[in-house]
Amino acid sequence: MNAVGAIRSRIDGWFLSRRPPSDTLELTQRNVYIVPTRAGWTLALTLLVLLVASINYQLNLGYLLTFLLAGSVAVGMHVCHGTLRGLAMHLMPPDAHYAGSAAVFRVVLHNARRGVRYGIGMAVRGSGQWAWTDVPAQGSSTVEIAFLPERRGLHPVPALTAETRFPLGTFRVWTVWRPASRMLVYPAPEVHPPPLPAGEPLSGAAAVSSVVRSLGAGEYDGVRAYRRGDPLKLVVWKKAAQALAAGSEEFVSRDAQQTQREELWLDAQATGLADGEGRVSRLCAWVLMADRLGVDYGVRVGGRVLKPSQGEAHRRACLEMLALC
Repeated sequence: MNAVGAIRSRIDGWFLSRRPPSDTLELTQRNVYIVPTRAGWTLALTLLVLLVASINYQLNLGYLLTFLLAGSVAVGMHVCHGTLRGLAMHLMPPDAHYAGSAAVFRVVLHNARRGVRYGIGMAVRGSGQWAWTDVPAQGSSTVEIAFLPERRGLHPVPALTAETRFPLGTFRVWTVWRPASRMLVYPAPEVHPPPLPAGEPLSGAAAVSSVVRSLGAGEYDGVRAYRRGDPLKLVVWKKAAQALAAGSEEFVSRDAQQTQREELWLDAQATGLADGEGRVSRLCAWVLMADRLGVDYGVRVGGRVLKPSQGEAHRRACLEMLALC
């Protein structure tokens, strides 16, 4: 069984190596294949039995039925092959996601023909989880395909397959597509992480720069729980709106004094874990936690450093660094 699996894997690798990677594929006579299904083989055997019986008993109606069914099968084979042939497929750039959650690929199917293409399915090759759609005449349809990557990092999009069995189900018309895009998989955040580590004292030049920035521009990076009497300009209104929408009154305020004295560094050594993947998972959870609080934070892991900042671009840069470290 292992030898058979090895041979099959080698044949699959050879077959895929002959498919040039591309995010756009137009299906033609050269890359669309057709084989009978189990129902098709059963129908062929039935037609053979009908033909032998008609010859043996000289049944004219038997001849009529046999050749009528055979003609229908031939027309169905042509229609089935034409349903996939001429279709254009385009893979949308996959979004980054977290390990342990399913990635979703979006494939746009373009139909330049004046007729509707029915019963077209797409899936990751070998997964068996199909997404089916109909493509309107001279229109397009989007198919979402789910895939669960094994680990974090930058991975190539797996080979995809498209097929149809329309209209009779007696033939399977299929193709294999090897996309060129890659997908970024962030590490899975720890489910119940500990609180953020304590801030580190600023160096002399950094402390002076922080004071000047906070006093001159009115910007504050630290946050704390809201205290009665805090000035309205110190309230983090974005977080307050989110809290009110969730039915909570846990507001937070900017803390200028804390910002002037220290800054938040998310360091792999501060996680207290010996396992490398555990460290990365905890750092990922801390990054998301600090981002929700709206504070400046930096990340240090594997000899790589990202200076403290905040915002969507900084969060993505930190998660990307954790995914590739």
